[in-house]
Amino acid sequence: MTINVFRQQCLKNIFTSCYILMSLSYVFACFLSIITGNTLSWLTLTCISSLRMAAKTWPPGTQCIAKSDNIKCKTGEVAYLKGDILTILELGMGKAVYRARHNRTGEEGLISASNVREREALRVDPNLSLMPWFHGKISGPEAVSKLRPVEDGLFLVRESIRHPGDYVLCVSLKQEVFHYHIIYKDSKLTIDNKNYFYNLIDMVEVRHCRKRPIYIFFFLPGWLLDLANLTLGESIGVGEFGDVYEGEYLGRKVAVKNIKSDVTSQAFLEETCVMTKLQHKNLVQLLGVILHNGLYIITEFMAKGNLVNFLRSRGRSVITTTGLLHYALEVCHGMEYLESKRLVHRDLAARNVLVSEDNVAKVSDFGLAKTDSQTTNNAKLPIKWTAPEALTSKKFSTRSDVWSYGVLLWEIFSYGRQPYPKMSVEEVKKGVEQDYRMEAPEDCPPDVYALMKACWEKDPKLRPLFHKLRGYLEIELSKHEAGSGS
Repeated sequence: MTINVFRQQCLKNIFTSCYILMSLSYVFACFLSIITGNTLSWLTLTCISSLRMAAKTWPPGTQCIAKSDNIKCKTGEVAYLKGDILTILELGMGKAVYRARHNRTGEEGLISASNVREREALRVDPNLSLMPWFHGKISGPEAVSKLRPVEDGLFLVRESIRHPGDYVLCVSLKQEVFHYHIIYKDSKLTIDNKNYFYNLIDMVEVRHCRKRPIYIFFFLPGWLLDLANLTLGESIGVGEFGDVYEGEYLGRKVAVKNIKSDVTSQAFLEETCVMTKLQHKNLVQLLGVILHNGLYIITEFMAKGNLVNFLRSRGRSVITTTGLLHYALEVCHGMEYLESKRLVHRDLAARNVLVSEDNVAKVSDFGLAKTDSQTTNNAKLPIKWTAPEALTSKKFSTRSDVWSYGVLLWEIFSYGRQPYPKMSVEEVKKGVEQDYRMEAPEDCPPDVYALMKACWEKDPKLRPLFHKLRGYLEIELSKHEAGSGS
């Protein structure tokens, strides 16, 4: 045994002994403070607790996260920024000091235990190396070679070389291999931000045992289309997540949304899976997806574009109140169908309603659609269309979609005007919270405006559901058709 190793062992033994003694002192101080109510005992308790935390030792291999920056380093220290990952190599010579390696830069040096915290989520199950699907620390190209010849559904898990301690799920599908970084969040693991597991084995084996593909591509035969049969035309729109093109698939005119980001593609694939189970005359029909350089989502082509531009370009001289009621009712039919499936759209607006060649309105853009009550980050929520409880609690429901539908009704009967005209987003948020509601659009039937206000009830439980709204609109449409003699 070398002198350094002997010294390390002695230090470790000393720290362990101190830790045990302070733990006993901690228990005694708790007992004394409860019995006597003595403030001094509570102070003693606090001091011992702090010392006890400082005395805890981490074995080599422990992953830690920096709690703050350490840029102006002393001699022998390693530089890092808040949030950086460091791996403990050995106990240092001083009190609560360790030698560690910076996971990103590879630099080694001393760190203070008080400036880092243990990254508990990265405790690796000792049985992980025994799993046939775990291939250790290999590169992306090596993973691709191991998944040859490509077979749909074949997968492996590897440790990242560039980011030691991070794990990557590699999946083969349609002659390509996709790499998904496994996310560490709240001491748990996930690949989709929905299902969380305590370790890699659980994450893989549970999904595998349920016979659900680990790569969350839940497509039935026929939904994966062949790139060779697709002809792309000109761009017809640019969205937040990708471009939209006009195209042809096997001679049929289609719309093609191209999602290029791997992370975004993964999210859209899951949401597109929802669309494979939906068939309704007032929902834009999904034809399939193509996996190539990201993701292509192929849908039916809606020749007359979105409802906002459709209404603005035609106006009152072309579209009558009866016509407006038809579009409102068609959207309501589509949303009633989603309601029956316990699905929440979460981005219902006139811009996300498309009009077909034969003037049928269909709800589109299911990029945000999820099952009832699932939460979301509201960083990019469409504030003017979002219900107040969804903004504050981040929880969505059919009744929050009803609020959005009320705003969409206002858009329809104002012939495509921007809701809350001349008001900023912040003014809208504050105003709605203080019970401000938009006035009726010009020439809007009173009963339709009454429906809008019902959709904007502050208490979600007081808002009518879509099957009720559909009934009210059918009555209103019948009145106008009878009055116009149509």
